[in-house]
Amino acid sequence: MKSRSKSEMKKTHNTVTGQGSAFNRYRRVIFGPGSLARFFYYEWCQLLAPIPGALGMVLRKIFWPFMFASCGRGVLFGSGIVVRHPGRIRIGSRVVVSENCIFDGRSAIKNETITLGDNVILSNNVMLSCKEGRINIGARTGINAQSIIQSTNDCPVSIGPDCIIGQQCFIVGGGSYHLERYDIPICEQGIRPDGGVTLKEDVWLGGRVTVLGGVTMEQGSVAAAGAVVTKSVPAFSVCMGVPARVTRNRADV
Repeated sequence: MKSRSKSEMKKTHNTVTGQGSAFNRYRRVIFGPGSLARFFYYEWCQLLAPIPGALGMVLRKIFWPFMFASCGRGVLFGSGIVVRHPGRIRIGSRVVVSENCIFDGRSAIKNETITLGDNVILSNNVMLSCKEGRINIGARTGINAQSIIQSTNDCPVSIGPDCIIGQQCFIVGGGSYHLERYDIPICEQGIRPDGGVTLKEDVWLGGRVTVLGGVTMEQGSVAAAGAVVTKSVPAFSVCMGVPARVTRNRADV
């Protein structure tokens, strides 16, 4: 096993609490790379984040697209959205981002961490979180309220077009620690590489579904509400349970 050093595991903590001015630490952790002018533009955009109603919607529609690495036309941003490392985030056209979503695109090495295709809809309180990972969401996919998508340590999460992600789903690439050693804490043993998660086109996850790293759900497959998907799922099949098991094919009568 190739374990990570204690200093590497605590890199974010040290960046927040370590040496240097509070201003520079804030820029590194929250804003990421970029000129001072872009940083102050980001700060201006954050002042617009909590403004409710039509006024806030219009102001964010005008100013926020320029905060990101790229942003298409007709994107709507609700109030209370949290954005970290906007220069690593790309958003397609006609995307809807509802209230209190979180875009955490932090990375020390990757230029792009979060990509949303055209016509994606994120409902309230959706979290997209990267820590040296990558999240790609295909066109016309809808992600329902309070779902969490997380990618860490080069274990990407890829969601194809026309997918439906139910309420309170959890999709994670790189979510498991090594456990082989007993002489050091688990948190110091490093994340186990699992290849991430791939949901092909037209996948449907019911409410409160968990999809773990190493899983591929093929085209048109379905996970019933509450399922914990630990193994890959064939095309057009339906799985359910904990752990999830394939129960039928959609073509079955």
